[in-house]
Amino acid sequence: MEHELVGLRGPGGRWRPVAVGPFALLAVVLALMPIRPGWLWVSLIVAVVAVPWLLGAAPEARRRRPRPYWRLSETGLERIGPGGLSMVRYERSRIESLAVTTGDGVLTVVHKFGRTAVGSLDSMGMELLPFFVTARRIGIPFQLLDGDAAELADAAGADPGAVPDEAMALGLPRHSVAEQRLLDQEARLLAAAHEPAEDGPQKTGEARLATPEPLPSRRRIALLGALSGALGAVMVVRIAVEGAGGFGARLAAGCWALAAITGMLAARRRLLRAVRIQWTISAAGLQVRGGRRPVRVQAGSIAALVVGPGLRADPLSGEPRRAEPAVLAFDHRLRMVARLPAHGLDAFQLAHALDDHGHRVITPGRRPPRTPEYGLEGLPEIFARVPGGRLVVADGGLGWADAAGEVVLRMPEDRIGGIELLTIAGHAWVRLYDAEGEEFFAAPLSALRIARTDLRESARRAGLPVTDAEYDAYLSAAFHSAVATLSAEPEPAPVAAVSGGRAEAAAAAEPEEAEAPESPASAPGSLLDATRRSRVGTYLVSMLLCEMVAVLGAVWLGPDLGGFAVTASWSMPAGVLIGLAGYWLYDRNRAQLRVSTAGLAVVTRRGRVEWDLTRDRVGGVGIDESADRMPRLVVWSPAGRVLRQVGFPPDLEELRRACERYGLPWGPPDADRPAPPPPEL
Repeated sequence: MEHELVGLRGPGGRWRPVAVGPFALLAVVLALMPIRPGWLWVSLIVAVVAVPWLLGAAPEARRRRPRPYWRLSETGLERIGPGGLSMVRYERSRIESLAVTTGDGVLTVVHKFGRTAVGSLDSMGMELLPFFVTARRIGIPFQLLDGDAAELADAAGADPGAVPDEAMALGLPRHSVAEQRLLDQEARLLAAAHEPAEDGPQKTGEARLATPEPLPSRRRIALLGALSGALGAVMVVRIAVEGAGGFGARLAAGCWALAAITGMLAARRRLLRAVRIQWTISAAGLQVRGGRRPVRVQAGSIAALVVGPGLRADPLSGEPRRAEPAVLAFDHRLRMVARLPAHGLDAFQLAHALDDHGHRVITPGRRPPRTPEYGLEGLPEIFARVPGGRLVVADGGLGWADAAGEVVLRMPEDRIGGIELLTIAGHAWVRLYDAEGEEFFAAPLSALRIARTDLRESARRAGLPVTDAEYDAYLSAAFHSAVATLSAEPEPAPVAAVSGGRAEAAAAAEPEEAEAPESPASAPGSLLDATRRSRVGTYLVSMLLCEMVAVLGAVWLGPDLGGFAVTASWSMPAGVLIGLAGYWLYDRNRAQLRVSTAGLAVVTRRGRVEWDLTRDRVGGVGIDESADRMPRLVVWSPAGRVLRQVGFPPDLEELRRACERYGLPWGPPDADRPAPPPPEL
């Protein structure tokens, strides 16, 4: 077909064990049964454990049927199942338009008799940009709506002639910014497909990019998996040789069989995830290796490469997952010819390497600015009811005055425990605290229509507790710089020219006193510790692990030490004590996060600095919500790259306030400048 977009499909034909869970349960049951003779008992356990792996290695089992996938073509939108049969089909003649809601990314098909929510584009294995371009090439109207699919109205009874816009008939407005971004990217694709390439200097040879080597390496992972299986088999054989007449011995054999199966499964899962992405970039084309078979794309079939967020197949389940970055290759007819995996590579380095070798690179449009939470919903209703109102300092407290200057709302001094002035996203803010130190109000000063200097000076004249750390730091720096100029020693007289090279050598030999920048670990700031809840939970996990080892040791060594009950009576209390003592030794020198004016640092309680980052290297501090990992606290660079990961979870509210107080950006770095607060309430 002239224009066709095929959704992402998972890999097929991969070796995998078949029905591991039922066979593992059967192996444990066989281990607990008193089967005689011992060699038959061992043979049955080993055979049952090996059956899933032998079935997975069989050629017939490796020839998996292809997964169902979605396809958008001139015949319509359809889901193709095994054998090429159409499982779900929306014919082109019956599709009036396609709509994607930005809130949840769900694709909705609008037809003559209403609408149908097909599913999210991510679950269908399709990216938004190629889907948008393909739909427009086919001639299907496409709408990008601001909202969720559940908010769409039923358009079955709507008269198209009575509604000026199709989006209004669906009950949601168009997302004009996102649509314009897609149109801009489409225009850049058209220019790349039809305009001649610019003649510029190109690098010759090949450029090779690769993700870091996994730790541990794939060989070590495979070796550990094989050793776990061999250890389990050896222990089962040993128990059979020594005699498996007692229930404790048979229980130990079942535990060893289960441990062997678990170790081999964990090694296999780790091997699937520990795959390196290797790129070979040249003027003749691209070669990407992300598995067994490399993907090769010739330069003549590529009009442009889009480097940005995309999809990749999950190595375990084969389902589409979000990946950043990913590379989409388009030909000169605006057809997507290849999806090239690039997760784990630096997008900046990849894009410039492609551009240096003559490939047209298109990066997605700038992300919409991350609008700060201004807290205006917490303002009293009277603030909005008074036109032209502003914040004033009157009668020893704070008040809200109307346009005529009359105070219509007063906050007495006894209710104000503190006034804090700070800067958030380049704008002046005020935070109010009650007598107990709890924050009860926060808003930008532009929304309250008062200048920072006016509020600070008026509050200090009225005797209110106001702090402006940034202003005080500025005054302190200005004072020290002025005093330094007064106390500086006069410069020595210039050396006569007669001394020549000896004078110059003597002047060069004199050490220059340069003022070293302050370290993030020693600069004044806030020291944030792990939360009490996480510390207690880690204590409990440490005790639980020691208890598990104690119970397994009592099962294994109990027959030689007087029986299971006797061994467990002293091993379990010893496990509790060892768990408490072991974690206490670690906890007394635990790491803490220091947020200061000079940057970020992680220091231990004994003063050892694990790592530090100066302020100019920090582009954002916050939670990284990644798809294939647990959410974690990370530090980004200004370019958006993860620089450091914080291994302990501090109080996020305290961390946010510390970042705002010392001028460090909270949240991921933005491509655009933050949006200013609204001038009116």
